[in-house]
Amino acid sequence: MSLRDVRKVYRVGNEKVVALDTIDLDIEKGEICCILGTSGSGKSTLLNLMAGLERPTRGDIKIKGKPIEKMSENALAKFRRKNIGFVFQSYNLIPTLTALENVSLPLIFMEIDKKIRNERAKKLLIQVGLDKHLKHKPSQMSGGQQQRVGIARAFVGKPDVIFADELTGNLDSKTSTDIMKLITNITKENNQTLVIVTHDINIAKYADRIVYIKDGSIEKTEKAISV
Repeated sequence: MSLRDVRKVYRVGNEKVVALDTIDLDIEKGEICCILGTSGSGKSTLLNLMAGLERPTRGDIKIKGKPIEKMSENALAKFRRKNIGFVFQSYNLIPTLTALENVSLPLIFMEIDKKIRNERAKKLLIQVGLDKHLKHKPSQMSGGQQQRVGIARAFVGKPDVIFADELTGNLDSKTSTDIMKLITNITKENNQTLVIVTHDINIAKYADRIVYIKDGSIEKTEKAISV
């Protein structure tokens, strides 16, 4: 993944608010990269741009050599479906579906046979330690268990890149540690790229590299000290 001269400006009334200014960043295949910054630093905007959820005001963003900022909405949706997975702070599970159904859902849009969908979803749920919760709905699970479902859902389509936005923000410290070990281990096993956005330096330590962002600009980058 590469970003060159990326700038994002929002209009608020008659004013222009610069959310990101002149971002240059490269993330290698298989790397675990953490975007670290306080609230309002621009880190979530940066994630949204990298994931193709928003378009930059200026600049180039490439994933696997493909310029995503130039893609049509349909082409971008197809690209995300095939290459990108998401893990959210608020889990974003569908409350009426079981864990198995939530995890297998992305595979429906990839037109994968139901039997294969369920087998793949079940395998991942077992991998994240939820073999006894396959038929449970989100309301029947703890926050940590729901986040494990979210992680399984992100990985089920075998994407090259996973984006995780404050994925432990609603969890206690022990559960956060378990979740971080889980997601980084799966990422490394599959040689996938993981981009974590957080304000927590303890979470950042699970990355290979930390990118510090402040006031919409990259302040510095450094190799993480492993936990």
